[in-house]
Formats: sequence, C-alpha cells, structure tokens
Amino acid sequence: MNSPRSTNAQRTSHLLGIEGLERSFVEAIFSLAKEHKRAVANGKSRAPLTGRVVANLFFEDSTRTRTSFEIAAKMMGAEVLNWTATGSSVSKGETLLDTARNVDAIGPAAMVVRHGSSGAAQLISRYVRCSVINAGDGAHEHPSQALLDAFTLLERLGSLDGKRVVIAGDILHSRVARSNIHCLRLLGAEVLVSGPPTLIPVGIEALGCRVAREFPAAVELADAVMMLRVQVERQTELAFPSAQEYAAHWGLTAALASRMKPGAVVLHPGPINRGVELSSEVADGARSTILDQVSNGVAIRMAILETFAW
Repeated sequence: MNSPRSTNAQRTSHLLGIEGLERSFVEAIFSLAKEHKRAVANGKSRAPLTGRVVANLFFEDSTRTRTSFEIAAKMMGAEVLNWTATGSSVSKGETLLDTARNVDAIGPAAMVVRHGSSGAAQLISRYVRCSVINAGDGAHEHPSQALLDAFTLLERLGSLDGKRVVIAGDILHSRVARSNIHCLRLLGAEVLVSGPPTLIPVGIEALGCRVAREFPAAVELADAVMMLRVQVERQTELAFPSAQEYAAHWGLTAALASRMKPGAVVLHPGPINRGVELSSEVADGARSTILDQVSNGVAIRMAILETFAW
C-alpha cells in the first residue's frame, strides 16, 4: 500500500500536530494501521523500514509512547536509537538544537521527539534533514495519541460522524485534549470538555468544542468519555482543594458509568490515577478501551513511521 504522504494532496515531511491535517490524510493513516494490525495478527508483518534508523528523543518520561514507537519501528525492520535526557550531554548544558542536530548527523530517517516545551518539535524540524514526529510538546499537541484514540473509537463505534465525545479532567495542561479536539471534530464528532473551572482554558471554545458545566449530565448523553489525568507536575498551584473532592465531583465512578448510554465507551490515555479521575471498576470494566488504546498505539505508530520514515 502506498503511504498517505504519497497518496494525499497534503504533502509534508513531518507530523507536528493534528491541527491543519485533512480528513483524507487521517483516514489513510487509519487504513495503513488496519493493514499493519491484520498483518501482525496473521504473523505476516512487513518490514518496509529495513536498513533505516528511527531515533527516539525523549526529554520527558514516557512509558506507552516511547515503547510503542520502539516496538513499531522494530516490527518494520528499523534500527532504533533510544535517547533520553538522563545521562546525556544535556546535563552538561547542551542545547535542544545542538542535541537534535548531532542525532540528525547520525543519519536517522525519522526523529520522534517528546519535550516539555510547546513548539519544540516544530523548532527542531526547521534544522534537521530527517522527518520529525511530535510525541508530545508541552501543552500543545500529541498527534499520535489522538490518532490512536480516534482509531480505537472507530473500532468500537463504527463511525464518529454525529457522535458525542466528552473529554474530562485537566484540559488546561493537556496536549492530548487539544489533539483529540482537532482529530475528533475532523472526523465528524461533537466534542465537549468538562472539568473544574480552574482547569478549563479560557477561550477553549475557539477550537470548536463546547464546555459542559455539568459533568454527570454530559456523561449520560455521551457516546464516549475520555478521562484525563490531573497533571499536578505542570501546575504552579493546586487547582482544586483535594484529590478526594476532585474524585467526588469530576471522577468517573462505577455508579456514574452505569448511567451511560448502551454501547458508550470510556477512554484514558494513561497513566491513570485510580480512584481520582477514574475508578478501578470502570478502568477494568466492559466499557473500557484502555488496553485497546495501548495495543492500537503500535499499529498507528507503524503507520506513522511508514509514512514519514519510509
């Protein structure tokens, strides 16, 4: 199968965000991910990246994203360079651009970058020869997460046209929320965001979503509810009195989940704070797609790497 980059009018060397992508491009990524998922299930995985190198540059900690990019690259025959800030020359004062340029000089086909500053991946893309894939930059975007979330929803719901998706929790600090708002709306879904007022960005409606002030009512009407972790590490001051109060007002409990529509599903990008934004009964229950999201992350990232590193 030809890559989405070669078959779509929207040609680019980098995947820096969902904003600005065309629906046909996203659907082509999904088609390629389905092909990879079937091939892996049948023991017939292809190796289009044989002889190529994928460099993972993670300036922030990661479990699912880094691991699934590594597995995806290796399953397609690529060699993988895993770079982390710990133990690198960053501790000696090396700049972001110097680090990226030095890794680029090794000759990777693609560089997967996670960084705590918004715009870091875009900045790097201006100074390197290889493709750059944004694996999360500050509170800006996390495109591969949004793609795997939407892919998982399509598997469960069949279509996103006209579906209502609630994204709840720490919207203010969430790059996952922003990428998902763009991606879900692109695929025809209505998106609502909900959470403590202190964690809802002013003007978030400009992205095309609505703010749901009453979280339980929004959950009851949703086709899918995506719960987000409260990112305490990004807060300069606590945005709510206590974890217990947060859970009481904004947590998805088993009792609240029981009021969801038949067939409605629950997502979480991880890591989960169990008992805070999501109860264990819901996280491990029949409505949960959490492990499906993790599994689909490999197929989606295989499709992304084939598109941008091939």
